[in-house]
Amino acid sequence: MARVLVVGAGIAGDTLALLLGRAGWEVTVVEIAPDLRTGGQTVDLRGDSRDVLERLGLLDEVLGRLVPQRGAAWIDRTGRPLATMPVEAFDGNGYVSKEELLREDLARALHDAAGPTVTHRFGETVEELTDTPDGVLAHFRGAPPEEFDLVVGADGAHSRVRRLRFGPEASFRRPLGLAHAWFTLTETPATPGLDGWFLTHNAPGRRSVEARPGHPGTQEVGLTFAAVELPPRHDRAARFALLDEVFADAGWRTAEFLAAARVAPDFALDTFDQIQVPRWYDGRVVLLGDSAWCASPLSGLGTALALRGAAELADALGSAAVSEHPDRLSDALAAFERSMRPRTRAAQRLFPGRVRQAAPVTERGIRVNAWIIRQLQSRPVRKAVGRVAARHGQDPSADGPGPAAAGRAAAR
Repeated sequence: MARVLVVGAGIAGDTLALLLGRAGWEVTVVEIAPDLRTGGQTVDLRGDSRDVLERLGLLDEVLGRLVPQRGAAWIDRTGRPLATMPVEAFDGNGYVSKEELLREDLARALHDAAGPTVTHRFGETVEELTDTPDGVLAHFRGAPPEEFDLVVGADGAHSRVRRLRFGPEASFRRPLGLAHAWFTLTETPATPGLDGWFLTHNAPGRRSVEARPGHPGTQEVGLTFAAVELPPRHDRAARFALLDEVFADAGWRTAEFLAAARVAPDFALDTFDQIQVPRWYDGRVVLLGDSAWCASPLSGLGTALALRGAAELADALGSAAVSEHPDRLSDALAAFERSMRPRTRAAQRLFPGRVRQAAPVTERGIRVNAWIIRQLQSRPVRKAVGRVAARHGQDPSADGPGPAAAGRAAAR
């Protein structure tokens, strides 16, 4: 039985573990967090996401965990609507789709489906990877070293595996000029309700404040602003101080959100970056998901790429019968990269203006953005935008927001 080490228990890592476990591999998954990560944005079930989950036999389960949503609305600092896009827009494939669930619910479904040949170790990660004649010797933070036939780095945009094997993060990181904080707010009797709407308030100066439905009694909050670098991850005080400074006069419910961020157990803050690695594998070590190709949350394709990438890697390993013929590993990894490169390149080609649309600079830009969103939903404009989206590698029928993505990106 071939042994594989998967570093990272996220969507990509646990999907691969599930598939390889079913194929007879002995799978060890290490995750630096003490437990399965909670929080994260809502993810949709379009295109590749739906196809892979159906293949895994998990589609009905995740469809039972959908978050009820009515659509998206863009509001001013007082909460007055500037534009709306109901969930029915673009036949349910608009900014908010008709089938979305919280990332943590999808992660839990994948994790719980793991079979007896998959072992998870939380609070653990790799510190060193050493090639041997027949595999890779993984040196762990807390456990004794072990040898594996294959090591998969599925540990995100800040991948430790990538740093150990391929080089420093700076060599592969392409900042997009924005940062984003996200966390879960627990409602109280005084919390304003959302009534099923994903609300976005854009403030001048490239700032965005968002709230969308979560589990019953919760709201998922996002704060987006201009930044390329952030205070160190361990310096929470400096990070909260930065948010206080940037959003001091943003209006709407921002003060409430800033206070809630300090007590949220799943608070996270990171920059919007893309990761571009010239080659995803080296010997018996391969990168998967955001570790290899992060397209940034602005693409709307992170989950779909993670699921599809895991499926393509599992298929390549199975097609080459690597578990019986280790000498075929290199060919399998090359086939995996050939199959996924076109998808990731297309995802990283963000529609022109997408970054500026996410956080407009001026009040005029905010108003123009709202006007475009309203116009987008007319039939003639929808057709024209669909044609433009297709020219930029955005398939309106596939995983991404399709024509809606083009429209969201059109504002300046």
